[in-house]
Amino acid sequence: MPVQAITPDYAGDIKDRVENFHGNQIVYVGWDHHLMFCAAFAYPLPPETPFRTLLEEVMPEGFSLHPEWDRIDWDQATWLLDGEPFTPQLDVALKDQGVGHKSLLRFQTPNLKGYQDAGV
Repeated sequence: MPVQAITPDYAGDIKDRVENFHGNQIVYVGWDHHLMFCAAFAYPLPPETPFRTLLEEVMPEGFSLHPEWDRIDWDQATWLLDGEPFTPQLDVALKDQGVGHKSLLRFQTPNLKGYQDAGV
């Protein structure tokens, strides 16, 4: 998401450029309607990371703290990539699916609405 400076001559050093992450890119992942997490998690990942690795090895480190995590039916989950509908391919690299530096992945779990339905 581009940011507009309030003055036309602003020349700051951009610290979150992809070149500053040593071959990784930042991928944000959020679980909609699950208010235990106030914001998306940010993961520094190689662009070649298969989606399956993100889902099975990376995401559980943060999201598994939620009591509904183990009840997710991934076949029913829906995804958004940068605000657009997205169907992940588990064994395809993130970069080959359009997941880029500072992309936001959001997932929804239709049958789970947050702890004690707090996200309804």
